[in-house]
Amino acid sequence: MTARELDAAGITDPALRHAYTYCRQLNARHGKTYFLATRLLPADRRPAVHALYGFARWADDIVDSHAGDLNGSERSTALQELATSLQLGLSTGRTTEPVVHALADTAHRYAIDPRHFQDFMTAMREDLTVTDYATYTDLRRYMHGSAAVIGLQMLPVLGTTVPRAEAEPYAADLGVAFQLTNFLRDVGEDLDRGRVYVPADLLHAHGIDRDRLQWSRETGCRDTRITHALKAFEALTRGIYWRAAPGIALLDPVARPCIRTAFVLYSGILDAVAADGYSVLHRRAAVPRRRRAVVALDGLARIMHARIRHRGTPPADTHRPTSPDPAPAHVRLASSKSRGAA
Repeated sequence: MTARELDAAGITDPALRHAYTYCRQLNARHGKTYFLATRLLPADRRPAVHALYGFARWADDIVDSHAGDLNGSERSTALQELATSLQLGLSTGRTTEPVVHALADTAHRYAIDPRHFQDFMTAMREDLTVTDYATYTDLRRYMHGSAAVIGLQMLPVLGTTVPRAEAEPYAADLGVAFQLTNFLRDVGEDLDRGRVYVPADLLHAHGIDRDRLQWSRETGCRDTRITHALKAFEALTRGIYWRAAPGIALLDPVARPCIRTAFVLYSGILDAVAADGYSVLHRRAAVPRRRRAVVALDGLARIMHARIRHRGTPPADTHRPTSPDPAPAHVRLASSKSRGAA
């Protein structure tokens, strides 16, 4: 996190600045596409996006990246400890966990509904025990907490030109589209973790099952039926992008280039998967650097135009903090009483 971004957001407390900086580092290290798009936001909104990403990444790492280091019971305990820290942070503003510290401050500043974070934690707990989904309906129910709520968390930070409720379905769909894209790209890696996110009924419709995916992963051999199933999953994902696309026009104009860039880059992963022959069981597809650079430059041009055109015009529905003070009202009140008692 640059000092300019923190200053622009009115974040002055040293511990809080450290917390936001740590979240930014997580975003830069693990979310390259997301991080690139975030750079197109106004400086004062970037710390909040990094906090949202940092927390989601931290929870996901407990569930996935640490799978080889922690057994199931230990992961469950670590996730519960994070949930407890989250609840404490959201209710009191006090926590020693940097990602939770930044997240709680962001939730307060932008009046983000706490239920979105609770639903997210519910989905993370599901990942500890559920390894596949029978139908897309079942998968979509899981993705409400793991993906849709991410879009809903982001919306107050981005701002909208319409009442927020009108934009929420599009934001939720875009979160789902991004996650479905990751599921397609990471079929092989998820299989190594013991999970299959492609619905079982979709696989069965093409004459294959989880065992056949495992066979292809382990042997490196191809099966045209697997390719057809992955194409069908790609088509399903593109349909969600199509549903989400109109929501970009409902955002604060200066935030649109960021989300448009993320939209183009993430949907470009689908193009990369197709160009690589749907070989996701054997290697990860990636958007070429040249393509990423072109999209980023287009985003920069759009953001400059939007900032000039809409300078001084606030979005119709967004929550801007009225004070740089990061503490919730009840914490500030308690602090003032303590000073009076002293």
